[in-house]
Amino acid sequence: MLFRRRQPASLSQRLRTYLWPRRSFSRSLRYMGKRIMRITASPHAIAAGLAVGVFSAFTPFFGFHIIIAVILAYIFAGNLAAAALGTTVANPLTVPVIWGGTFEFGRFMLTGDLSGSHAPAHLGRMLEHFSFHDIWGPVLKPMLFGSTVLGIVFALVVYVIARWAIAAFHRKRLERLAQRGVLKSEASGA
Repeated sequence: MLFRRRQPASLSQRLRTYLWPRRSFSRSLRYMGKRIMRITASPHAIAAGLAVGVFSAFTPFFGFHIIIAVILAYIFAGNLAAAALGTTVANPLTVPVIWGGTFEFGRFMLTGDLSGSHAPAHLGRMLEHFSFHDIWGPVLKPMLFGSTVLGIVFALVVYVIARWAIAAFHRKRLERLAQRGVLKSEASGA
């Protein structure tokens, strides 16, 4: 936020506000949307940044989403701040859905099997010992394939919507500024 508190929030208060906003989720989302719209960059740069952020949020490399997004934003001439904001798609509420979807879609792509979930029987033990060799085939490979395809689809949707919305916002903003400039010049000339 723009203003600082008189009494700094404790760690528990900040954590609570992060997990459950004091006002509402819709207010927080509107605030984030306005922050994105007001970034001073071209509509393409902002939309590309958001899109690569969303794409990286779909990858199974949790903890590296922002790094992946920043690298991709640099490659695709996207805005780095928008890329970092785009990674917030992967949050505690959406990660189970995203990972479940990427795993199942990737498994379908690799095997062509649509019947039920085929999670490895000893998944807990594999993750506990974190043997990359053991989890690559049954877990990471399907997630990587699924996340690539789903990430690209969602990134393209986000890019198109964001570019349209940001271009419209910038156009209206320029019209308002031009109107104010005309009014100010008329007032000073009279």
